[in-house]
Amino acid sequence: MRQIAFSSIPMWMVLGLAALAASGSARAQTRELATQGDLLDRVVAIVNDGVVLNSDLDAQVEIVSERLRQQKLDPPPQNVLRQQVLERLVLQEIQLQRANHAGVKVSDEMLNAALEDVAKRNNLSLTQMPEALKQQGIDYAEYREEIRREMLLQLLRQRDVLQHISVTPREIDQFLDRQSKAPSERNEYNVSHILIAVGQEASPAQQDAAAKRAQEVYERAKSGEDFAKLAVAYSNSQTALDGGALGWRKGSELPTFLADIIARLKPGEVSEPLRTPTGYHIIRLNEVRGGSQTAVENQVHVRHILMKTNELADDATVRGKLQALRERILKGEDFAAVAQVTSQDPGSAAEGGDLGWAGPGSFAPEFEQAIATLKDNDISEPFHTQFGWHIAQMLGHRRFDNSDEIKRRQAAEAIRASKADEETELWLRRMRDEAYVEYKS
Repeated sequence: MRQIAFSSIPMWMVLGLAALAASGSARAQTRELATQGDLLDRVVAIVNDGVVLNSDLDAQVEIVSERLRQQKLDPPPQNVLRQQVLERLVLQEIQLQRANHAGVKVSDEMLNAALEDVAKRNNLSLTQMPEALKQQGIDYAEYREEIRREMLLQLLRQRDVLQHISVTPREIDQFLDRQSKAPSERNEYNVSHILIAVGQEASPAQQDAAAKRAQEVYERAKSGEDFAKLAVAYSNSQTALDGGALGWRKGSELPTFLADIIARLKPGEVSEPLRTPTGYHIIRLNEVRGGSQTAVENQVHVRHILMKTNELADDATVRGKLQALRERILKGEDFAAVAQVTSQDPGSAAEGGDLGWAGPGSFAPEFEQAIATLKDNDISEPFHTQFGWHIAQMLGHRRFDNSDEIKRRQAAEAIRASKADEETELWLRRMRDEAYVEYKS
């Protein structure tokens, strides 16, 4: 049986092979010992009306330790690593509780679609995945639930953070003006970062302690100490257990508050602590490479009908309704007229579902995949994205050269991406500050 290449799947699905095996082994051992009566699980943290269990903490510590070993990074002292992992589990529990209260769910159909994509990328069918994972020591049921949790957190962040990030025409104008004066912003930067968090209700003494800690970490990083190890040990960012790595970012996609700092750094240099509403940031520029920009692109003209699930209509019901609408349109009914009456997309329903001309990257990946093979006037089968269920009709294709329009759209996407990191950190810090958390020794 071939090995599943986890590196080839989307990053939010990546759970290292050894890490998954360790997780399954640790949990299985806990269950076995608990059944025998030789080991009782215990609560290590109370989080609002939920808990974090010691068995989950042990499993995650083993996962992180294995990942650090694979990256050839020495893990910090065990007590430091456990505290970092515990804080991540606390934040995860807070988010899962919020998703539950908000009614955010990942249906089996959504999960199966994601897993089917993983299988296809590894030249497998979905039915072959359980055996392929078993050969690697990974429990399929636990793997499914891990992916479901990751998808759920993504949907929650999309709902609570990303959908509320707005970009004004003035911001686009200012961005393009800065870009015209700083061509280096089109470069790509490999960046790592450490956050020493400061709570919104922090006392002066707590703020001073955070400032002192940030300065100490900066001095150690500047003197040549391994930045990734410092991030694992001290950072409060969601990237801490990945050695603080933000990965490759276009200059225009860097968080707004980092752009000027990164432009002044040379590869290998570390910035002094920068204070923002979330705390103190310490940045390391790892590498720089030149970027490219093109003004000519392939565009498609599409219209769609969107329907969403609710308490009275599950995935199967909504899919069936869209299938029936598709049949009516194929028999001669006007797509635009049907869309005006039935589509639940507030942005396009009044226009008969028309989404206008759009280039690559304009739609959700699932949407782009569904329309990729459509010829002019073809209507897709019902398909699912994070926004709901759709049918789409291809109205046309074209090669389009409009530098100004492309630049403005790319600028808006870059500004939105640059805001996302900071807004997500603020959102997480706010939820963390508002939550009741009690650690158990």
